[in-house]
Amino acid sequence: MSLIANAEKHKLPILSVGSRNNLDGIYPAYVDTTNPRYLVLDNSYVAGLFVVDYHKEMQRVFLERCILSDLDLQISLFYEKKNTYEVIKELTYHIGNTGANLKTSNENQTDIDIMGSSYEDAKYIRKQLQIGGEDFYYLYTYIVVYANSKEELEFDLQKLEGILAGIGLTSRRGVFREEQVFLSCAPLMQNEKELKEVTARNVLTSGLISTYPFLSNELCDEEGIVLGTNDSNHSLVMIDRFDTEKYKNANMCVLGTSGSGKSYFMKLMIARNRYLNIHQYIMDPDREYIELCRKLNGTLIQFGSDTSINIMDIRESSSEEGSGYLQSKVGKLNIFFSLLIPDMTPEEKSLLEEKIILCYNEKGITFDDDSLYTIKENGKLLGKKRFRDSEDMPILSDLYQLLKKDKKMKRIITLLKPALEGSLRFLNRHTNVDLSNKLVIADIHDVEENSLSLVMFVITDFYWDKIKEERAQKKILYFDEAWKLIGTSDDTANFIFKIFKTIRKYGGAATAITQDINDFFTLQDGKFGKGIMNNSSIKCMFQLEENEIEKMKEMACLSEEECYRLRNMERGVCLLHADRTHLVVKVEASKKEHSIITTDRKDIEKMAIMRNE
Repeated sequence: MSLIANAEKHKLPILSVGSRNNLDGIYPAYVDTTNPRYLVLDNSYVAGLFVVDYHKEMQRVFLERCILSDLDLQISLFYEKKNTYEVIKELTYHIGNTGANLKTSNENQTDIDIMGSSYEDAKYIRKQLQIGGEDFYYLYTYIVVYANSKEELEFDLQKLEGILAGIGLTSRRGVFREEQVFLSCAPLMQNEKELKEVTARNVLTSGLISTYPFLSNELCDEEGIVLGTNDSNHSLVMIDRFDTEKYKNANMCVLGTSGSGKSYFMKLMIARNRYLNIHQYIMDPDREYIELCRKLNGTLIQFGSDTSINIMDIRESSSEEGSGYLQSKVGKLNIFFSLLIPDMTPEEKSLLEEKIILCYNEKGITFDDDSLYTIKENGKLLGKKRFRDSEDMPILSDLYQLLKKDKKMKRIITLLKPALEGSLRFLNRHTNVDLSNKLVIADIHDVEENSLSLVMFVITDFYWDKIKEERAQKKILYFDEAWKLIGTSDDTANFIFKIFKTIRKYGGAATAITQDINDFFTLQDGKFGKGIMNNSSIKCMFQLEENEIEKMKEMACLSEEECYRLRNMERGVCLLHADRTHLVVKVEASKKEHSIITTDRKDIEKMAIMRNE
């Protein structure tokens, strides 16, 4: 209906209906069809090809190289199903005639091989139709190339012809038929009769698999953050690890050798999660995140200074499911002391636990959870029930005074002194750390090597209580160099494993980062390392050593192709397993993000020069 007729029908002024409709936004403003070798659409030159013959056996996606090329093109595939009964009838007639000709023909005849091949092909097709349950189709393939100039168009056409020839396809240019080829590639479902007569090729149902145009997995979660680009087709890879409908949990494992790009990747993820106001708590044993913390206005906890965490604190979110406050705390303190004094005897463990309980009892804290709440102050009833402050909790010195009264604990007293007066004295003071910031980084670089796993456990326990406070809030807990926790003791490894299993219930996500995969799978034949891997829906694997690849082949069920990619992975490229989606991802950052997270000396020097200028 014309604009005027439409206006008259609805009794509207002609001007009110406008001079454009929706199709005007699709149609080109200028079309030139005068040249038989190409079309001109607006400022683009367009030419088409059609495939006239195919390789006899196409075992993979035959247009893969075309789709993954840098050419600007459109591909159109048409499938035309034929009547099976009519096809079998024609094939039977063809087989009979060809068989008779083969018997009577001269063996020296030049086309004897062609006839024999045609005879066998016809028999195979008929068998598949009659017994194999397949259908018979005609396949038509058209390709249109776009360019900005005639010279560029010719170059791209030659390149495309070379690609097609390399995969066993015979093509022809659409000279004098450019408009027909172009319309066949447009979303009009139009397959011109003149083209069909030239391009038709028979194919069975099983052969249609090789025409499937989607060559690689895609990962583009609507509310996710960008990880990088898909190495196969350069599409953006976006992941929302908190999407509970898509992923079983939000946990992640990041693996890779030193210098493979995993630290750069993690800093990029931390920065992008910061933009989304997700709460993040990071363990930093190698002092890699201090500059990032400063630039993103995070809170930095540095042990060895005035920072203190009271290991004997009981916080309101400290209790575990099925356990009371004091019972949960005693269990965690048992792990702490087993790390501090690994060779404790069963008798010493039993006596130490008894003294711990007595220490809390002297502060009025018992196995009754109500004892953790203060309802009176100076003998007066308070208006509101509140949980005890950190100042109301015992510290290690209080426990030490009780231990001194028991001669059987003499050895324990001696080994406890570093936590009272020595390098770990920050554990013997009331907590003064503020976790109100949404980005908190614990720098433990200056902690002595033999105490590192102990301090990492203390911080993990501290962070874990914070994670459990508000279930509706998204938060991520990062374990950098996780092998130092997983590979030290069964109790610690079991605690971390429990976090990976239960953090989902609190709206959180755990991230394990490690470069020493063998140590990650040390304890109990890899029980804890494998458990953490299995409870991580997302796995990012950067370049690995050969023995590590063999380990991951078993743990993550890697294919041979994935193992090959890991052996030859470039820096900053990772193999991503996100549940059933497997991709090779190139990690990419914007210039601003790169300036925030880079630690490369050349980049830092270049930025310093630019600032001075």
